[in-house]
Amino acid sequence: MRDAGSLCCRWTTLLLLPAACGVFAQDVYPNRPIRIVVPTAAGGPSDIGARLIANELTKRWGKQVVVDVRPGAGTIIGTDLVAKAQPDGYTLLMSPSTLAITPATYKKIPYDVQRDFAPVTQSHFVPNLISVHPSMPAKSIHELIAFAKLHPNEILYASSGHGTNPHLVVELLASMAQIKLMHIPYKGTLPGLIETIAGRTALIATSSMQLVLPNARAGKLRVLAITSLNRVPSLPDIPAVSESGLAGYEAVQWTAMMAPAATPVEVLAKLQKEVVAILRTPEVRDKLAVDGAEVVASSPEECAAFLRAETIKWAALVKSAGIAQE
Repeated sequence: MRDAGSLCCRWTTLLLLPAACGVFAQDVYPNRPIRIVVPTAAGGPSDIGARLIANELTKRWGKQVVVDVRPGAGTIIGTDLVAKAQPDGYTLLMSPSTLAITPATYKKIPYDVQRDFAPVTQSHFVPNLISVHPSMPAKSIHELIAFAKLHPNEILYASSGHGTNPHLVVELLASMAQIKLMHIPYKGTLPGLIETIAGRTALIATSSMQLVLPNARAGKLRVLAITSLNRVPSLPDIPAVSESGLAGYEAVQWTAMMAPAATPVEVLAKLQKEVVAILRTPEVRDKLAVDGAEVVASSPEECAAFLRAETIKWAALVKSAGIAQE
């Protein structure tokens, strides 16, 4: 009887092996479509980066990777969607630099940036161009500062909205230069740019180089500086703000891929390895460079440290500049 029972157990084990193998095979990440949520309007730096990465991941993994654009409430809607998603690697966030700004500019947000997200990588950044209407006498940041000191609160500057990166880019400049400018927020980059071209506002900071540079060549705008720490290879003739006596000035629009907190470490590691490999390909680098972007491709630890530093930086500025919370 013992031999018969032993034989029965062996047959049962053999019969169960294919089913068990099937379960383990299904657990290999990824085994179904992945969604990358972009919490800003289509066409921005985060959306462009997300689509390039999604296309390449689809080719490499043989699983559909889709981009889900969810703008609204200063990026809070799309960001919160990912914060509350299952931490399984199938819902990801392609976050703009607003992720580090909203904790300071909003009285209450429905997630905690440090607690509710697991960084994958900082993918790339795009510098802003600080431009003025040609009627402005300033031809450099140094001259702009000098003019602003003689005319406090008389220079109107446009932005894509209260608490956005372009808003704080100029506020950081004003704070470091100890000048006073007048902020005029608009609902998006294009309306603010149109107003500056028309001369109804005097200054604007924006990363939309494909909109700014043609208008600058046509004489409708004058580009004063770029907001990266140093000049960028694609625009070598445009000086960095830091060259005008504001050492250390840096205010770029960056993008980072984030996953919900508690996403398995092996999933995060696989994502990071693949996304970084994609970002470092010449094809993707060149496509991002068309819009003035530079690849970062950091580790999760580097991304987390950068996010903490940015959150502290913008919180200090919002407080010192007396920027009202929404």
